[in-house]
Amino acid sequence: MDILLAGATGLVGGLCLQRLLADPVFTRVVVLARRPVDTSHPKLEQHVVDFARLDEARALFKVDKMICALGTTIKQAGSQERFREVDHDYPLQLACLGREQGARHLLLVSALGANVKSGVFYNRVKGEVETDVRALEWPQLTIMRPSLLLGERQAFRFGEEMGKRLAFLVPGRYKPVQADDVAKVLVEAARRDAPGVEIIESDEIRRRAA
Repeated sequence: MDILLAGATGLVGGLCLQRLLADPVFTRVVVLARRPVDTSHPKLEQHVVDFARLDEARALFKVDKMICALGTTIKQAGSQERFREVDHDYPLQLACLGREQGARHLLLVSALGANVKSGVFYNRVKGEVETDVRALEWPQLTIMRPSLLLGERQAFRFGEEMGKRLAFLVPGRYKPVQADDVAKVLVEAARRDAPGVEIIESDEIRRRAA
């Protein structure tokens, strides 16, 4: 299968890329990123793109499956408007182009607590992108909802560091989850052909990864 990955320079996306390249099921891995990834492989096809102008790259979306692991924080984005652009507008545009070009399975990394009615801006945006992507009626749609992600990031995130330290106080489904577990379950889900919508939350991610 051919698969497209957006977000390969991020924590989960980078771990997904390693697993996709090592998996013989995937014969071509198309990466869309804002900067080159420091990886080479015979089946890796890299494309540096402007996510605000994805229409210009529509030919790259002729793949079987797609993983969207794009995401930022409001602090990194600099404003709520920029956060919404990265976490809602770009994933939705990716989903539209993939659907248009005939991809049959989209795997979207969302977040635990995603809800269009949430009073928390972050969760509301995640809920909105889930709702808008579902409206495209993909033949197969997998939505991953991890809780706080644990892993080695290039940039320090205070909230994640506190999450590691206080994980023992957090109720089951809200406990932090290892980013590599998310990547493992994502790639396993990408291997399957099972029409319909599947939502996988943190506790299920941990169970499947184990």
